[in-house]
Order: sequence, then structure tokens, then C-alpha cells
Amino acid sequence: MRRLGDLEAEIMDRLWTWNRPATVREVVDDINRTRPIAYTTVMTVTNILYTKGWLLRGKQGRAWLYSPVRSREAYAAALMEDGLGESNDRPAALVHFVESMSEEEVAALREALHTVGQQAQS
Repeated sequence: MRRLGDLEAEIMDRLWTWNRPATVREVVDDINRTRPIAYTTVMTVTNILYTKGWLLRGKQGRAWLYSPVRSREAYAAALMEDGLGESNDRPAALVHFVESMSEEEVAALREALHTVGQQAQS
């Protein structure tokens, strides 16, 4: 999985945060609060995200409404999986990754492993 580009990530971040379908106009207006950007630029990148399979779209009147196909968490998990795939020694890569985690993150990982283990037994 390729990491999202800067504007792609900015668009996806808004859609993930809002947790509802949105128009390109809404995204443009929100980005313009912090920096100027052209409507056509956001429209083009949003269409690219749709073509790549990151977004769903449906018509509302004359405008398209866009919503994410995957959650932010699913995206992060796919990036981690790709990162592990870069190593010839996945267990060693996992050890290095876990060593860099905070105690809270390690506890969350333990809980996730416990939950997945219970689901596998069901």
C-alpha cells in the first residue's frame, strides 16, 4: 500500500474526522481556513482517491458526496503490514517496533492480541 500524498492525507483526514459523507466544496472550505487551495485541485485529488478505491461517492443533487471506504485505523494497519513486509526477518522487525512503543501502547497491543486470540478460539 502506497502512503497517501500530503493533499490526499489532508482530504482523508477531514472525511475520517467528520465521519459522514461530504462534498468537495465542504473539504475546500475547511482547508481554506488554514491555507488557500483551489476547488479544482481538491476536486481532482478527490477524484483520484475515488479512482484508487479510497472513497465511495454518490450523487446529492448536482454534487458528489464522498465517504471513505476504509477507516483511518485500517489504513494505519495496512501501512504497518507493508512496513513489516520490507523486512527479511519479521519477528526482529516486530521486536524493534515493540521496543519503541510506550507502556500504554504495549498494554493496548497485549489487549488486541488477547481479543484476537479469543476470536480465533470461537
